[in-house]
Amino acid sequence: MEVVNNVTEFIFLGLSQDPGTQLILFALFLLFYTVILGGNLLILLMVFSDPRLHTPMYFFLSNLSFVDIAYSSATAPKMIADFVSEEKIISYWGCVTQMFTFHFFGCAEIFVLTVMAFDRYAAICQPLRYPSVMGTTACTVLASLSWLGALAHSFVQTLLTFQLPFCSSQIIDHYFCDVHPVLKLACADTALVNMLVVANSGLISLGCFLILLASYTVILFSLRKQSAEGRRKALSTCGSHFTVVTFFFVPCIFIYLRPSTTFPLDKAVSVFYTTITPMLNPLIYTLRNKDVKNAMNRVWNHKVSLKEKQKA
Repeated sequence: MEVVNNVTEFIFLGLSQDPGTQLILFALFLLFYTVILGGNLLILLMVFSDPRLHTPMYFFLSNLSFVDIAYSSATAPKMIADFVSEEKIISYWGCVTQMFTFHFFGCAEIFVLTVMAFDRYAAICQPLRYPSVMGTTACTVLASLSWLGALAHSFVQTLLTFQLPFCSSQIIDHYFCDVHPVLKLACADTALVNMLVVANSGLISLGCFLILLASYTVILFSLRKQSAEGRRKALSTCGSHFTVVTFFFVPCIFIYLRPSTTFPLDKAVSVFYTTITPMLNPLIYTLRNKDVKNAMNRVWNHKVSLKEKQKA
């Protein structure tokens, strides 16, 4: 790649080029990123510290929280730093690394959300078989396949993009290295690569979203046989999950299930699945989840009792 490339670095245009707007965005996204880190770390702490949360549902939720931290960290720190930088520069290999990590953790989130939907389907529609269907081995296999599938997707996506030559164009009309904005800079025919990108990213997003819709449709029909309390609890859990799924999948499908064309709206849409969804996940799963709130209360009460014993 070094033989055919004249480009050693790229320049981001970012979300805005107005200094005043950039300062506002700096404070806003710094707050968002702090909430992402704090909220998802809190969920990880609750799940690992409370034995009552050692269930398949919370095993996958902890995977989702870890993914959200890593996924947002692929773009947010650089974006936040660029808001207060005169030049928004990233090296060629920094761009390669950012694209790989972004698509790796982004695809992992897609697969983990899909597996979580299957877990809810098994718990609600097959309650008697649930312990055997979602045993420890099954959970480990599903999580491992999610991570391996994401690794394969990211490797192919990054290889397809950066096997192309880049001659002189350096300006990326985005705030991070994503496929479509980078492909626009390649000095070669990208038609075939564009089709493969749509097949690799767009169809994964659409396929998993359709699977999720199908699973929730089956769950809703099965709730007619449940008691009123069972319906309320199932709808609360699935409603939270579906809110996250909608905020994440719809923007992804909009961005990736089309040829390599970019619109002014793309950067604003990208904010939803790079920042808003990772921030909403811990808020939705803690504020609307009775088990997690109870676990937080137990941890807090245990901490308070330890302090009282120390004082005594």
